[in-house]
Amino acid sequence: MANGDTNPSRLGQVNASGDADALFLKVFSNEILTTFDETNVMKELHTTRTITSGKSAQFPVSGIAEAKYYQPGQDILDAGNSYLSNIKHNEKVIFIDDMLISSTFIAEFDELKAHYSMRATYSKEIGKALAKRYDLAVMKTWVAAARSAANINGGDGGTVIDGAGSGNTLDTAPELIDVLFEMAQKLDEKNVPDDGQRFAVLPPELYYKLITADNSAVSLALNRDAGGVGSVATGQIPQVAGIKLVKSQHIKDVRTDLSSTTTGDGSSAVKNDPFGGNGAGYNGDLSATAIIGGHPAAVGTVSLLDLTTQSEYSIAHQGTLFLAKYGLGHGVLRPECAVEITL
Repeated sequence: MANGDTNPSRLGQVNASGDADALFLKVFSNEILTTFDETNVMKELHTTRTITSGKSAQFPVSGIAEAKYYQPGQDILDAGNSYLSNIKHNEKVIFIDDMLISSTFIAEFDELKAHYSMRATYSKEIGKALAKRYDLAVMKTWVAAARSAANINGGDGGTVIDGAGSGNTLDTAPELIDVLFEMAQKLDEKNVPDDGQRFAVLPPELYYKLITADNSAVSLALNRDAGGVGSVATGQIPQVAGIKLVKSQHIKDVRTDLSSTTTGDGSSAVKNDPFGGNGAGYNGDLSATAIIGGHPAAVGTVSLLDLTTQSEYSIAHQGTLFLAKYGLGHGVLRPECAVEITL
């Protein structure tokens, strides 16, 4: 019997036809998207708006109304009787920054020689790079919000809690708990909604101090039998003073990520200037920032191009270029919802 040609099953084809690598490229893209979601903590902790065209988006900001006891017979519409609330309005405009990309190139011959696949590793690194830059930009904008004045005359600005000035070094769990309760108090005093969305982002060394501390306050927080919601076994303490706790190494990175030559956050590519007209973009002096938190209404992101992946084989270069990109911009919305704790 003759050994003729066979009809192999091509794992990369869609419905056994077309490009033999089509499905392989989709696997790479999916890994980038998954890594971005897993390593980005700020994405769900602030306000995001998607636009389909344009260079910016407008966020209307409104003030509050007042109440007054009514005297029978008086004309409510008469301005002299002061029954009508003059509700103040303003707007915040957030611009789209230049497109941010992360890419890598894999030589075909190197892939053939390798006994393992590097595509998954490279895809994760691309996703992590974009996620970090996203987090850093939003965190920097959050600090700018905490340091900003009110958007509306007579309104509230952001809050900066000076831990060092009050002698609080954040070296112990009781000090951390005290400063988180102070954060909750400041938010309450500025009428920031206590709707379950308040949060605080801590670096790992501060977060785990709350877990490992041996004191009554932390023990109660961890003890489910006493009404606590934390767990030593899982290394989690979800809330203090109604504030969701989130840990991220990026809160430490943001203290030293000040150079526009390495990140571009202070270059002309950044169209937003949350620190107030100094042309520094998202860069500011964050060397003393220890914790940030508040309510998602504090900061907004406008998305023109959400996370997108592309790949292309180059005959001229005998390899494949993999690229991930997005087009976003970040800005301050309601500074009264933002808190920075410094040391």
